[in-house]
Order: sequence, then structure tokens, then C-alpha cells
Amino acid sequence: MSSQFELAQNPTDVISAVTFSPYTPTRLLVSSWDKNVYLYDTQDGPGGKMIQKYEHPAPVLDVCFGRDDNEAFSCGLDWEVRRINLQSGEQTILSTHDQGVRSVIYAPKHRLLVSGSWDSTLHLHNVDQPGEFSTVQLESKPFSLSVSPTKLVVAMANRGVNIYELDALASATGKGGVVNVEPWQRRESSMKYMTRAVACMPNDAGYASSSIEGRVAVEWFDPSEESQKRKYAFKCHRQAVDGQDVVYPVHALAFHPVHGTFASGGGDGVVALWDGINKRRIRQYQRFPSSVSSLAFSGDGKYLAVGVSPGFEDGQDDIPEGAIKVFIRELADGEAQGKKK
Repeated sequence: MSSQFELAQNPTDVISAVTFSPYTPTRLLVSSWDKNVYLYDTQDGPGGKMIQKYEHPAPVLDVCFGRDDNEAFSCGLDWEVRRINLQSGEQTILSTHDQGVRSVIYAPKHRLLVSGSWDSTLHLHNVDQPGEFSTVQLESKPFSLSVSPTKLVVAMANRGVNIYELDALASATGKGGVVNVEPWQRRESSMKYMTRAVACMPNDAGYASSSIEGRVAVEWFDPSEESQKRKYAFKCHRQAVDGQDVVYPVHALAFHPVHGTFASGGGDGVVALWDGINKRRIRQYQRFPSSVSSLAFSGDGKYLAVGVSPGFEDGQDDIPEGAIKVFIRELADGEAQGKKK
């Protein structure tokens, strides 16, 4: 049986990210425009329990776990990349960008923390040597970052996608200053419109990306012609309103860690599950109260966290009561499984 509930203590402003701990499948971090990072135990009592919140000087745009359950990294509109000790609450600044920092992501095998800023740079941090970081110059603003076991995918404002090898990035961390790390591959987005999100397949084979124009593309890393022929894009997150096809941005993507299927979340308040290999939708959930801004599967694949907040697709700037929530869905056996061969 699958079941779904809403977290008892939600952020008070737009949710920028939800992310589960890779070590404990019930520990969840949520970052928000209300200048806080929240830590929850999603299974402690009905509605879960907020363990602690960590205040920042400005809206927080992203958060991730680090080397263990008690370490997190955050970034946001104060231009800074921070380490948070989740036990003591102590925050340490690891680096400062020249503009707001959109994304922060940790690659555990390489002990590598990467931040992506609207100043069109990446900062590479070796988490075992805090205070040292190197800068990689990008061609455009990075909108979304995702890591696979060996690669970092950077989706940029110019519709460019840079794919880096984590080995090359990790070896550049100790050099300091601006480093010249050439992407393993440079690609152009398969979609005509601006990229919203990118997510890597857990099996290291490729990635999915989504656009502001209700589309998702699936492609593979393997540069061979045969493999590149397999890439495709499809329409989703569209609703018929008064006989018109209304197209919504696809804000969020997340791959299931066990089955390799993926979830998409849109401005229409809908979450859908997809089998990317067999090109079919597995299921679509009932509409959430507002736009789906962020998605994350737990490390064991049993839970899906859905961050819901107004995406202002309707042109309304004020936030209605009850529009900001985090839902936790407990998946039934096989709920996220692809088509049997």
C-alpha cells in the first residue's frame, strides 16, 4: 500500500530544494526562500518531526547532505557556500561567489562539493580541506547541476550542457584560483526552450533534462552515434483549460535509485513517474495544491518527497494559505518499477 502525508511543520516561503540523506532514508533537508534550512525525521510520529532549523542571512536556494548524517552544505542569495554542522548548528563559509549561488551538490566518492552560481562559475571544494577551492569558468549561468557516479552535468542558461568527469574536477580542487578543466563533452539541449532541471541516471548511463515549455529530454553519455540516436524528448505537464492546451514548466526531476525510473514535477501541480527506457508513463498522481518545485527519492527508494510552492505561473505574487507544503509519499512495492521485459 502506498500512503502520503504532509510534513507537520512546513517552511513559510517558497521551497527551493528537498533532499533525503543518502545514509538514513528518513532524514530530509528542505531549503527555503524564508532564509532557513530545515532538518526533518519524516517518520517520527504522524507528520514527521522537525529536528532543527538553521537560519541564513538570505534566501537559501539549495542544500545537500555531505559526508554523513550530520553534515550539510547550503547556498543562496548571500552569494556564499556554507557547511552546516547539523548537530551543533555551526555554519562555516567555504567560498563566496560574485552573485547568487543557485546549486550545491556533493559527489561522495570524490569527496567533492561543487557549487554553481549566476556569476557563471563553478566552485570546486575538497571537503577534507575546507578553505581551499578552485573556480571553473562557464559559458553561461548554470541553472541546474546533477552528479552520476563518474560525471557532473551542468545545464546552463544558453541551452548548453557541459558534462565533466568527476576525476578531472576532483584533481583540480587543490590548485586554487581559476582552473581550466575542459568538459568531457559539450552538448546543446535537445529542447528549444530554457532548461529548468537536470538529473543523472543512477546507473551512470545518462541524464534527463526538463524545460520551461512542458518537455523532458532523455539522453545517454555514450558519444557513439548508435547511442546518440536513442535520445528523445517528449511533451508532458500540459492541461486542457477551456479548450486550450496550457503548457507548464517542468521544475523538478528525480531518478529512482533502485529502478532507474524517474519522476517529473510541474507548474501544473502534478507529479508523474516515467519509464525512460521504454518511453512510457507509469503513473500520474493527483494534483498538489500548487506548483511542484522540488522532488527527491530516499536512498532506499521507499519514499518520495514533493516540495510544493507557488511557481507564480498564474502571475499572482501573493502566496495563498496552504500553498507551501512538503509531502512524503511512501511508495508501494513496484509502484516506481518500469515495464517488465
